[in-house]
Amino acid sequence: MKSLKIMLASTAALALAACAPEAETQDAMTADDTAMTADATAPGTIVEVAQDNESFSTLVSAVTAAGLGETLSSEGPFTVFAPTNDAFAKIDEATLTELTTNDTETLGEILKYHVVAGSLDAEAITNAITEAGEGGLTLETVGGGTLTANIVDGAVVLTDATGGTSTVTATDVEASNGVIHVIDTVLMPQ
Repeated sequence: MKSLKIMLASTAALALAACAPEAETQDAMTADDTAMTADATAPGTIVEVAQDNESFSTLVSAVTAAGLGETLSSEGPFTVFAPTNDAFAKIDEATLTELTTNDTETLGEILKYHVVAGSLDAEAITNAITEAGEGGLTLETVGGGTLTANIVDGAVVLTDATGGTSTVTATDVEASNGVIHVIDTVLMPQ
């Protein structure tokens, strides 16, 4: 669909350029080239960015199974703490299969526990943790739960409702509707 839009826009620009004086033709071509370059380099939604990274294939499958693709593709903005395939591999295979096939409601709650409203880059999170002091920063998730963020040995570590921890291993993966921070363990609500 996107390539069809680009093709139609290019065809229209060429048709207009053929009718315009030479100076206007150059301006039209430059503007069209700039628009196409901007579209090609602009990040996609959180879901599209995750789909483009093989390390998130389990997350993408889980988001699809839970029916959250449309939500995470909406305007947002969202901050997503995205577990990698290795993070999902820490969950018992039978449990993960049960969640993705029969208990998608619970899966949805788990996934929403990884999402915070608003776009918080790494600098904003670390500054807020420092400001919060010794108890750490409390982050309210879109699922209604809370995560606690602290800095441990120079890395941001999230503590979930069960006392489990997950370390942020990569930060500030940009998306058109927010930001993704990569984590090494799936977080669990109560």
